[in-house]
Amino acid sequence: MRRSSPTHFDTPQEEPVPTTVKAYAATSPTAPLTPTTVELRDVGPHDVRIDVRYCGICHSDIHTARGEWGATAYPVVLGHEITGVVAEVGPEVTRFRVGDRVGVGCLVDSCRECRYCRRGDEQFCTEGYVETYSSTGRDGRPTQGGYAEGIVVTEDFVLRIPDGLALDVAAPLLCAGVTAWSPLRHWGAGPGTRVAVVGLGGLGHVAVQLGSALGAEVTVLSQSLKKQEDGLRLGATHYAATSAPDTFARLAASFDLVLNTVSASVDVDALLSLLAVDGTLVNLGIPEHPQSLDVLSLLMRRVSYAASNIGGIRETQEVLDFCAGHGIAALVETIAADRLDEAFDRVVASDVRYRFVLDTATLA
Repeated sequence: MRRSSPTHFDTPQEEPVPTTVKAYAATSPTAPLTPTTVELRDVGPHDVRIDVRYCGICHSDIHTARGEWGATAYPVVLGHEITGVVAEVGPEVTRFRVGDRVGVGCLVDSCRECRYCRRGDEQFCTEGYVETYSSTGRDGRPTQGGYAEGIVVTEDFVLRIPDGLALDVAAPLLCAGVTAWSPLRHWGAGPGTRVAVVGLGGLGHVAVQLGSALGAEVTVLSQSLKKQEDGLRLGATHYAATSAPDTFARLAASFDLVLNTVSASVDVDALLSLLAVDGTLVNLGIPEHPQSLDVLSLLMRRVSYAASNIGGIRETQEVLDFCAGHGIAALVETIAADRLDEAFDRVVASDVRYRFVLDTATLA
């Protein structure tokens, strides 16, 4: 008969000490963002703990903080354009090591089993994906984003930042970059195609660079010509003011693809008039109110009106690698944490060229 091992020699197992990090959170639709702390979950077998260095400020953060997209569960730590350095990995992690430069975008989990997840389009997960913040993780806890010193994410949703990209200018590519990249690739932008980008803001200025690098002939359509020099420097071939009385008549039926990057309400029929036969207008911005159109705007040249929402992990890694290989980066203004509310107001006023990035070293 086998004798049991004596239990009095067993070493007690210590409970893991929670990792608490400094952060800034929205606590109501009207209150300023305030300093707080976040307790990170324990690092599981497939998890990666990241020391956050920078986090881009997306207009989605503002909509969420101010309750403009429906009810928000407060307090919430915003931010889904996260770059940093791996601080700890779980025992079964194979793709990352401590010290690697990494990023986290809009998604931190999905079912991983449906047809869309298996092909790398987790943003279409049939079970519903888990967003980086203001969502509920598989552990039942609310997710908190990158306006913080750290974050824990399963390795399948961590991106590798190529050596050719600095962490600050790479941050906006994790949302703005892939949001522009996905429709450009899906609708075949490249040599011989004519692409119009409506709005030269945080999203539009990346779309211009990507479209040009893909070989398309890119035109910027902005309310005025005040950013024309920037648009041409970023790779646009043409630049036109939508406020000019002859612009829509002059450019009628000119484009194969129009990317509308603005979140404000627009004249959809006017934008559709810019499309050539079989062209597509793609909405990337999310207006606060429903849009309407005249079906005649579609049928006269067999054009399409579509929308595109971020991208999956596969496309996000693609755009990071593409940008590193083509010298593309977001143009950023780095700010301290105590200027977050000022940055929010300036984003709404279109007073930034072209993306704010939070330096998380200032959270202290």
